[in-house]
Amino acid sequence: MTPLIYSTLIISLGIGTTLTFASTHWYLAWMGIEINTLAIIPLMTQSHSPRATEATTKYFFAQATASATLLFAATSNAFFTGSWDILQTNNPLTYTLMTLAMAMKIGLAPLHSWMPEVMQGLTLLTGLILSTWQKLAPFCLIYQIQPHSPNLFMALGLLSIVAGGWGGFNQVQLRKILAYSSIAHLGWMVLILSFSPPLTLVAFSTYLMMTFSLFYSFMMTKTTHINSLSTSWAKIPTLTALTPLILLSLGGLPPLTGFLPKWMILQELTKQDLALVAVLAALFSLFSLYFYLRLSYAMTLTMPPNNPAGTLPWRLNPSHNTLPP
Repeated sequence: MTPLIYSTLIISLGIGTTLTFASTHWYLAWMGIEINTLAIIPLMTQSHSPRATEATTKYFFAQATASATLLFAATSNAFFTGSWDILQTNNPLTYTLMTLAMAMKIGLAPLHSWMPEVMQGLTLLTGLILSTWQKLAPFCLIYQIQPHSPNLFMALGLLSIVAGGWGGFNQVQLRKILAYSSIAHLGWMVLILSFSPPLTLVAFSTYLMMTFSLFYSFMMTKTTHINSLSTSWAKIPTLTALTPLILLSLGGLPPLTGFLPKWMILQELTKQDLALVAVLAALFSLFSLYFYLRLSYAMTLTMPPNNPAGTLPWRLNPSHNTLPP
């Protein structure tokens, strides 16, 4: 891919997200999301591998389904209310369809099954864009239509926390683990969205910062499998020493950064007389903490295979194997 085409696609990603951010009209917001989708599809296929093609096809079908549902819901809402304004989404049917369409776009459970499979077929850089930038525009729309149905958002949030934690249990591919981590963290944000939107923004900002740091660490050490984490010490020791702190922060262990948003969310749920929901969210988050600890263990407490004889010069250089005359 030439630099000109690559720059055009990156600029298109920015334009699409900015258009959705600045829109109060459903059609313009939908157009911004479509520009985003069309811009990232060539980035997904730049490795020209069958796995990347498969991931791109799955992503396209999932996003096309969500976009068609969103456009249908926006048109129906305009028919019922006479307005295309995003804030005038008062019809229960169209509101539910819009929420589910946005949930599919960002990968909320139970509409999340495409996310791990797509992430597995992408490079770490494209996966970073999919896990961070591509969630901004749909999340902006969810943020604007959120006040109408807290029960729907709580159900989506709890399901996402469970699916994100449970799905990452037996995974050995880092990209799939990062996908399930994204699903679980989005569940926390959606869970509190109806009660404290500013707290959702705090959790989302923290998630973006920690996810970017973790992807950057894996890109620098060129690791995509849990078995290769033990060899990252020999590549960049300083960065490898800091990565477990990022993982534990994502898991929400005190006194790290990721603990504060979760603690504030649990506190707000308790103030809203939703102690049972807070307890369930805290218990289900232990699933995610398990695979974060597993990755931290693989990076810090395991050693790579040590085979000095396999690296001796006489084994690597065939000319040394010949007998002298």
